[in-house]
Amino acid sequence: MKKNADIYRMVAPGHLCPWGIKALDLLKRSGYKVEDHHLESMEANKAYKEEHGYDETPQIFIDGNHLGGYDQLREHLGKGPDPKEGETYQPVIAIFAVTFLMASTTTWAMLGTINLIRILELFIAFSMCALGIQKLQDLKGYATGFVQYDLVAQRYVPYAYVYAYIEAGGGILMIAGLFTWIVAPIVLIASSIGAVSIFKAVYIEKRDLKCACVGGDSSVPLGFISLTENIMMIAMAVWMMVKAA
Repeated sequence: MKKNADIYRMVAPGHLCPWGIKALDLLKRSGYKVEDHHLESMEANKAYKEEHGYDETPQIFIDGNHLGGYDQLREHLGKGPDPKEGETYQPVIAIFAVTFLMASTTTWAMLGTINLIRILELFIAFSMCALGIQKLQDLKGYATGFVQYDLVAQRYVPYAYVYAYIEAGGGILMIAGLFTWIVAPIVLIASSIGAVSIFKAVYIEKRDLKCACVGGDSSVPLGFISLTENIMMIAMAVWMMVKAA
């Protein structure tokens, strides 16, 4: 026999509460028979909270007993905190996974076979482009994070903005192997400075910082993954020069 649940959530023409949608979905997937109560305006939502002394909506009741909001529902169902909270490497993992698959399918489309060297070349170049896009979409936010640990940007802030263009532009030109003797040395110098900066901040000074690698407002911790990004760029720059020699 299904357990019963009631949810009071805001469903107004100008606002559809995302936590209410998530709570309703979680209840249904957990086998509850749900009575869905809509608060159809900002005024109705405010009046409901004031009348019952709640700070927020949605509010959830299980078999007539008040449970609380979305976070309390997750706790009640043994789901733990919402995955949105806290530090995560998910943004970088997502970028690397997609760019690796892009590199693999592009290599297959171009050559009709699996060529590991070409896959790695395109993987690093595509990753540079994708990470560069993340930085370029919010240059100000990215620069604010970058200057906290980059040794050059701490002394000359405009370099933070330049670095984003170096990464994106370097990736674009490396895809086709264009202007290697101009692009590769620039990427090599920038990524080497980045690697030293991250190593100093994380492993020597033991600072707890967010990585600016995926742009502003990042939840990615500065550490091994960030260092890996720079090492990949160093390897790509050296390889491109070796190929061109």
